[in-house]
Amino acid sequence: MDSSGFSLDAPLLLLPLVSLSISFFTSMAGVSGAFLLLPFQVSVLGFTSPAVSATNHLYNVLATPSGVARYAKEGRMSWPLARVLITGTAPGALLGTFLRVRYLPEPARFKLFAGVVLLYVGGSLLAARRTRSGARRAEAEGGFSRAGVLGLSVIVGLVGGVYGIGGGAIIAPLLVSMFHLPVRRVAGAALAATGITSLVAVVAYQGIALVDRSLPIAPDWTLGLLFGLGGMVGMSLGARVQKHVPSRALEWMMGLILVTVALGYIVGFFNS
Repeated sequence: MDSSGFSLDAPLLLLPLVSLSISFFTSMAGVSGAFLLLPFQVSVLGFTSPAVSATNHLYNVLATPSGVARYAKEGRMSWPLARVLITGTAPGALLGTFLRVRYLPEPARFKLFAGVVLLYVGGSLLAARRTRSGARRAEAEGGFSRAGVLGLSVIVGLVGGVYGIGGGAIIAPLLVSMFHLPVRRVAGAALAATGITSLVAVVAYQGIALVDRSLPIAPDWTLGLLFGLGGMVGMSLGARVQKHVPSRALEWMMGLILVTVALGYIVGFFNS
């Protein structure tokens, strides 16, 4: 057991394979896959301390650059959108880390919070299918409300900082459902924002851990590195094949997964 308060008993080879499989599919929609790695860590590995959020952020820091690089190389990166997202989500995530440590340290309460977040995100993805005409208009016009996206990014960064996902899993479906932006335009920008925001969060968690040793807060570096290794490969492959996959198919696939995981957490909380 290390400073994270967690002892790893699972086969080491399993961890990068899990993150590779998850990130391959999720990166096509601009999501790192951390929102699915967290339930795996909590429910399968038994990693329930606040350090699990920090470890999830560490995974994002290591895994997202390969996906961002692939989108940029193929000319599918919206840098103006990425800059707005980073400007909002990074400070929001910084505040979120403190809220996680101060108000949501207990595993049961945290799982309920995670379930509510996942249910909302999953519902947004499923509902996004109804805005196809709006998405086509936004893609043709090439614009978006910078003030609106910035305001939403701050809120998403805060929630993502608490949950340990960098905000990409929340902001990507909301950009599709609320701002009618196409998935192909959102994906690279959302991954870039996730990586930078998670870097801020990792530094914050590590800093808090150095000052306050009463709770296991620092990331589990072994776990984060193993997940990050698989994520690097998965995101690069996912970004490469994204252009061949229909956007609506990705939205529905991820939406159903999110809703299923969320309902399991919420029902489990009230049955415990």
